[in-house]
Amino acid sequence: MRRREFITLLGGAAATTLPVAARAQQLALPVVGFLGSDSPELYADRLRAFRRGLKDAGYIESENVVIEYRWANGDNNRLAGLAAELVGLRVNVLVSGTTPAALALKTATTSIPIVFFIAGDPVALGLVGSLNRPGANITGTTALTLEAGKKWLQLLQETVPSATEFAVLINPTSPHLAEVQTKELQAAARSLNLRIHLLNASTEHEFETAFAKITELHAGGLVIASDSFFFAHIEKLAALVRETRYWRFWLP
Repeated sequence: MRRREFITLLGGAAATTLPVAARAQQLALPVVGFLGSDSPELYADRLRAFRRGLKDAGYIESENVVIEYRWANGDNNRLAGLAAELVGLRVNVLVSGTTPAALALKTATTSIPIVFFIAGDPVALGLVGSLNRPGANITGTTALTLEAGKKWLQLLQETVPSATEFAVLINPTSPHLAEVQTKELQAAARSLNLRIHLLNASTEHEFETAFAKITELHAGGLVIASDSFFFAHIEKLAALVRETRYWRFWLP
């Protein structure tokens, strides 16, 4: 199916009216399945934009379109089950706002259209065949922020010209995303004659362990990798940065 057709489906999939959700059965409204990696509170801004986009296309939630939400609440290990649950509802179109969620949806179905918004290269991440021709049942948009790894390190290097070592915070529960970002940053570090230390964190408790390690390493600064989990806990991370006082950091 073509990309333009997918975007139309995102607006409500009006051409298909299977009564799949309990509250949609009576009116046979089109149903959108939304898979979130975190919680609705942390997605508030994106949800407002999402609903506004639907409204601009003529669709208002609970009036002429139903949205089935599933939230992993920061636990990426739950995404596969939640994706399967949405597919089981036979929704008209599936939507994701993070790479782990998009990958879970792709694994869960080869027939229901999927629309994503991610930060990295969807080709490198294995979501689509190419940018021009995504193929299969999936399409979307990307900010391509992962490909700016060299610039992140350059900015830190300019801020701390005497530094030759920097730390990078990675979320290991997003393996595809972590792998792509790690390769990008390692290549950038080599080209800049820098050394980077990769530190893992997938819980708030591990943040403190990681920051203690950063201090021990005497690194010149910190890159916080692009990951929805880190964005969701940016206040906690910012507080840790302030506590260490001398930290220079970059959050893509």
